[in-house]
Amino acid sequence: MTRNVGGLDKGLRIGAGVLLLALGLFGPLGWWGAIGLVPLVTGLVGNCPLYGILGFNTCPLTPHQG
Repeated sequence: MTRNVGGLDKGLRIGAGVLLLALGLFGPLGWWGAIGLVPLVTGLVGNCPLYGILGFNTCPLTPHQG
């Protein structure tokens, strides 16, 4: 699995995921807050399947060739 989520993107995803989960647990979102798992997991793993389909890559690292 190649990484396609870079530093700033990763931080924003993790922050948004935690915020949505917190709003689901302690705030008005209820079960809808579980959608926060998507950005949280993609941020932690560093791979977004939708980016792969659309051809986006915010990760500055290139695969090591050797």
